[in-house]
Amino acid sequence: MKITVILSLISVIIALSGCSSVPETGRRQLIMVSAGDEAKMGLASFEDIKKQEKISIDAKANAQVQRVGQRIAGAVGRDLPNAQWEFVVFDSEQVNAFALPGGKVGVYTGLLKLVASDDELACVMGHEIAHVTSRHGAERVSQNMLASGVSSVGALAMDYYNVAPATRDGVMALYGAGVQVGALLPFSRLHETEADTIGLKFAAGAGYDPRAAAAFWKKMAAKNSGGSTPTWMSTHPSDESRIANLEKLAPQYMPAYENARKAYQ
Repeated sequence: MKITVILSLISVIIALSGCSSVPETGRRQLIMVSAGDEAKMGLASFEDIKKQEKISIDAKANAQVQRVGQRIAGAVGRDLPNAQWEFVVFDSEQVNAFALPGGKVGVYTGLLKLVASDDELACVMGHEIAHVTSRHGAERVSQNMLASGVSSVGALAMDYYNVAPATRDGVMALYGAGVQVGALLPFSRLHETEADTIGLKFAAGAGYDPRAAAAFWKKMAAKNSGGSTPTWMSTHPSDESRIANLEKLAPQYMPAYENARKAYQ
């Protein structure tokens, strides 16, 4: 029967894929995408972005991003699969930065206008790079693959038992909403908090003040004070909880920051 075959395949995939973990936190992950394939996708995506976005030629902005980025990359402390580190400044008012598998990092000039120091920039870049080192993207893809597989099993089961179309559609809609609110969004918020934690470790290890992260997010919170999505519907923790967590974490990374800073003086 198709349902039994699909369930068996899902069980095998989970058994073979569920042995991965985040090195810095020890959290176990479901990963169904190879690190090599993930890096290839990241490299291809970055090339597309560079063709679509305007690349900044501002010498000061590029020097700052290169300076901070190279130090953060050095603080990761382990090799990334197929890593070809590249740091690019994009000329846009977006207050944003991102990192992709393969060591590709983009920073928008809008963000550089908001950061007050290399320390603040390092905390942002550390956060984005932590998403990559923790393989959060591959984990999200894997979770969606699993959710789609379970959805297919459910649909086949309802077809097999001749469930009425209206009931079938209602069940599938409830399943989709339940997975989103009950699993995917909470995992997204977990990824953000984990990237904050690991990002501070990277920033401090590169000789940048981890206390700058909370200062930066306070500015971001003030900038976005017009309204917010309820936390349970959001991909990110609330500004308040994020800032409180960063302030709580910073002291434990101060010794690493002090030691690393001496190397760059």
